[in-house]
Amino acid sequence: MRWVIAKNDGAPNFAMRVVEVQPGGSTPHHQHEWEHEVFVIEGQGVVRGSQGDRPIRYGSVVFVPGNEMHQFVNPGSEILRFLCLIPHPA
Repeated sequence: MRWVIAKNDGAPNFAMRVVEVQPGGSTPHHQHEWEHEVFVIEGQGVVRGSQGDRPIRYGSVVFVPGNEMHQFVNPGSEILRFLCLIPHPA
């Protein structure tokens, strides 16, 4: 994960990250109080959430509400890369 905009860039409310999930990999299955806004910029995969598994690919958008268990999975053979925007944790 690479932080591309954060508080030290002068952004008072939100941060932007670029997340890369390697082929066969995944993010941890986890939850936290803040939401995510995600835009897939490369590859394809699956997002696991409270409504089950949902396929994602280049151009997909995903909203993950706060406190929802979630995980991004890359079952493919190419990298899954997405922008992830979050509010700065308190």
